[in-house]
Amino acid sequence: MKKWIISIIGIVLIVGLTSVFYFAKFEVSAQSVVLSNQPFTATLSSAISKDALDKGEVYVVNQQGEKVKAEYTLSKNGKSIKIKGLEEGAYTLYVKNNLGFGKTKFPFKVYKELQSVQSKEELEAYFELVKKVQGNNGEHTVVLEDTKASSSKESSNANGGDHSTTNNQVEGVDEADMVKTNGSHIFSISENNVVIVNVENSKNMKEEAKIKLTDDFYPTQLLLSDQTLMIIGQKNVFRTLEMNSTQDSAKIGMPMDSMTTVYFYDISNPASPKLSREIATEGFMNGARLTDNTLYYVTTVYPKFWMMKENEDVELRPFTFDSKSGEEAQPLSFDCIAILPGSLEGSYSIVSAIDLSNPVENEVLTKGYLGGSEQLYMSKDNLYLTSTIYEANTSNAKKMIWNPGEMDTEVFKFALNKTSVQFVGSSRLTGTILNQFSMDEHNGYFRAVTTKGNFWDDKEPSENNLFILDGGMKLVGSITGLAKDERIYSARFMGDKAYMVTFKQTDPLFVIDVSVPTAPKVLGELKIPGFSNYLHPLDENHLIGFGYETKSVPQEGSDEPLIMTEGMKISLFDVSEFANPKEMDTEVIGGQGTYSPIQYDHHALFQHSGKNLYGFPISIYEKGKGQEYSHFKQEGALVYEITPENGIVLKGDLLKPKNPNQEYEEWERSIQRMLYVENNLYTIALKEITSYNLNTFGKIGKITY
Repeated sequence: MKKWIISIIGIVLIVGLTSVFYFAKFEVSAQSVVLSNQPFTATLSSAISKDALDKGEVYVVNQQGEKVKAEYTLSKNGKSIKIKGLEEGAYTLYVKNNLGFGKTKFPFKVYKELQSVQSKEELEAYFELVKKVQGNNGEHTVVLEDTKASSSKESSNANGGDHSTTNNQVEGVDEADMVKTNGSHIFSISENNVVIVNVENSKNMKEEAKIKLTDDFYPTQLLLSDQTLMIIGQKNVFRTLEMNSTQDSAKIGMPMDSMTTVYFYDISNPASPKLSREIATEGFMNGARLTDNTLYYVTTVYPKFWMMKENEDVELRPFTFDSKSGEEAQPLSFDCIAILPGSLEGSYSIVSAIDLSNPVENEVLTKGYLGGSEQLYMSKDNLYLTSTIYEANTSNAKKMIWNPGEMDTEVFKFALNKTSVQFVGSSRLTGTILNQFSMDEHNGYFRAVTTKGNFWDDKEPSENNLFILDGGMKLVGSITGLAKDERIYSARFMGDKAYMVTFKQTDPLFVIDVSVPTAPKVLGELKIPGFSNYLHPLDENHLIGFGYETKSVPQEGSDEPLIMTEGMKISLFDVSEFANPKEMDTEVIGGQGTYSPIQYDHHALFQHSGKNLYGFPISIYEKGKGQEYSHFKQEGALVYEITPENGIVLKGDLLKPKNPNQEYEEWERSIQRMLYVENNLYTIALKEITSYNLNTFGKIGKITY
């Protein structure tokens, strides 16, 4: 009798352990909120059979428990389900697993438009869910349960007028930068100050004012609008807002939060700038834009939701501050917070806007969206934010195996109308987006290029894609599988054409026709040594590429050569024959280690389109005789005339004299930006401005501060 009981117990234990094994293996990942004009997408940890839909093993029920009609699509690999045609309401997805044991039960809701958070309890429930699934890379995951269990137009930015403007991506959309000019004065960030220099007399420049900022504020960007200077940066604040005590002793040893802060200065008299207002939003700056006399800026906030257990009163809403109200920073109201569909993350994207027609009195409108943002692209009418969606490979039943190649991008679109910011929709794109130039808007369509996977992954090598979405963020056209085993290094959209540079051993420049959004096609491809990190339009038929030259070095015991980066490379591309793009001319500067900020920051490009001039700061490294490695040679700036007729011609050598005793750059004197005012060129460093004649490039004057 005892043996029989023991046998039964053993069988029960074995069945129980097996069930746990199966439960842990089969999972469904999805977002619990979707808009009615978008499909609900669920990802499965292991594939289900292709006839699962016909057998009724996948279905959705409404609140009344009734099965609903919808359009179901199973991916080729059987690991993803898309469901279309659901009206507004609450639903539950059921999926029978591939082993025929039990079903997954996944609740979700469909809304016609983005909903605001209704209460503190709803916000807490969201972050509790985030805490629960963070180990699964931020996706909402429900484990298997037993059925019986209860569980743009491109910007020229330099029209040859009286002074420079910032090298912006989109015409009419100004981007924040560390230096600005209004034609009579240069405004420049210098450590913890902003220096205002009168350049009306290029020989005798004059420092008219120095805005000294507090030690807890770190300026990073500037914007100009008429008589208003905006200084944008990060301000550290002690976490005292949630505490009863505001005594200084309470701050000792406390961690600090960062608030993106904007100081508005009246510069109607540049010699005496006056602080007129201060606004701030919790979090770190993603980007700032100025268009239609309206300032927009986006921050990312990581609330302290991990403290919810220890502190029931922890504030999960982001804080904002406005000196106009005369109060301390306050949390956003619940009706200003919404949950973005397709993204479940423990962070906010905060979008703020203010009409600059009266920056002292006009209201700042701020909205918080649950779901992080990484890249930012903005046209005059719309704002696009991206968020990387990480997926895990759970094919191993015992443990989750992280595959870095499994990354997609969710793109969120917001319509702009002065200070009104309204969510339009989102779409999930295969692969990841490199930077803002990988995105574009033209004639109502959004275009983007992505890289899927990693070039070092032999099992799933990288490839590159182009996607086109309509105004409602619905995919209408695409090209996939380009340049396998390579990744995107730069991209540029110019009207009906898209240009993309990928690289592993050579630099393929792709020319893609996107004039018909539903049928994009590759027109041509050029393979050359080296690669471009930044592409800049010269005219409709020519591009300038800024990047690096490379050389191929054979490796003993390997069929693939070692690719070595050499000097900085400028390329002039002729794309007039779309099927046969050509590299018309090149210029290679220095050797390995040569560096310019233009390689990662397009704002560092100087341009005067009227004179066909293009320049940039640079630090040159070269090998000496008998030297194995490159060493610092000199720094300064170079200016080239670039035309289709004459190619790339050096016009201005603004390099500082060689100093054999100098081993590194002088950070205080290293040029960061270049600009022109009328016929004078100015180089701006951290502690000095130097002026030159724009025609002869002879030095005129210099001011230090």
